[in-house]
Amino acid sequence: MADPRDVLIIGSGPAGHTAALYTARANLHPLVLEGEPSSTSDQPGGQLMLTTDVENFPGFVDGVQGPELMTIFKEQAARFGAEYVTVKANKVDFSLGPFAVWADDEEYRARAVIIATGARSLMLGLESERRLLGYGLSTCATCDGFFHRGEQIAVVGGGDSALEEAIFLTRFADKVTIVHRRNELRASKIMQDRAFANDKIEFRWNAIVDEVVGDGKVSGLRLRDTQSDELSELPVTGVFVAIGHAPNTDVFRGQIDMDENGYIDTHDGTRTNVEGVFAAGDVQDHVYRQAITAAGSGCMAAIDAERWLEHEPRTETNW
Repeated sequence: MADPRDVLIIGSGPAGHTAALYTARANLHPLVLEGEPSSTSDQPGGQLMLTTDVENFPGFVDGVQGPELMTIFKEQAARFGAEYVTVKANKVDFSLGPFAVWADDEEYRARAVIIATGARSLMLGLESERRLLGYGLSTCATCDGFFHRGEQIAVVGGGDSALEEAIFLTRFADKVTIVHRRNELRASKIMQDRAFANDKIEFRWNAIVDEVVGDGKVSGLRLRDTQSDELSELPVTGVFVAIGHAPNTDVFRGQIDMDENGYIDTHDGTRTNVEGVFAAGDVQDHVYRQAITAAGSGCMAAIDAERWLEHEPRTETNW
C-alpha cells in the first residue's frame, strides 16, 4: 500500500473527470478509480459512454459523441497530472482518516474522497433495448427530445417522471404515446391532469414492451396486453424509458448518510456527513441529471475538498 493520497476520486463521468481536473490543477495529485467496463453507468465515463449525439453541452457547436466527450474530459485531467486506474471500488471505510477504499483486493488511502459514481437508468431488460440505446431509444427527454421533431414517439412508464418526460416531448413530437402496464397511473394527480389535458398525448393501458423493433434504429414497439396476452405493434421512431433511476451507492451503505432512495445527502455544497468526504454528480442529484450539472458539481467538490485540506493538518490519523 502506497502513502495516502491527498484526494481519491471514486467514479468518472462528467463529475469525476471535472473533479480530477480541478484537483490536479491545484497540485493535489488525484487518483481516480474510474470503474470497470460494463453496460451500466458506473463504467468509466458513466452514462455518456452509452450515448451517441450530445448537442446540449456548451462548447460543441455541431454536437459531440458521448464517448468522445468523456475521452476529452479524461485527457484534459490527465494532462495536469490526474492518475487513472480502471478498477471498481468494492469496499470503503470512512470511519477514520486516511480513508480506505478497496478495489480488486488493492487498498487505496486518501485524506479526502470525492464520490462521483453516478446513477443508472432502470431499464426494461430487453436485448433489443440494449442494441438500440442511443439509436432512437433514450432515457433522457431533455437530452434527446430535440432529435424527434415532428415524429411519433413513446414513453414507457406511469409515474411522475414518465409524465414529465411525455409533456416535455410534446414540444417536439407530433404525438406521444404513454405505455403503462396498468390501467391507471402512479403519478401525482396534478401531473395526471396535465397529461390528460394535452391533446398530443395518448395512452396504451395494460401494456408491456415485449420488444423494441428496429434494424439499426427504432421503428416501433411490440406490446403485450397484460390481460389478454395479445401482441400488437406500435409504430414509433423514438422510445423513452422512464421507469426510474438508481444511484450507484451500494458500496457506501452504512458508511455515509443517504436519502430513502439511496442518493447521497450533501450540504453546504458537496459535503457529506463525513468530514473530508464529498459527493458530486448524479450520485447526489436526483433532479437535474445532466452532464453540465454533473460537471459543475464536480468542480464544486474539488474546490470543497481543496479548501477542507487546507485547514486539515496532516496528523498520524489522516496521513
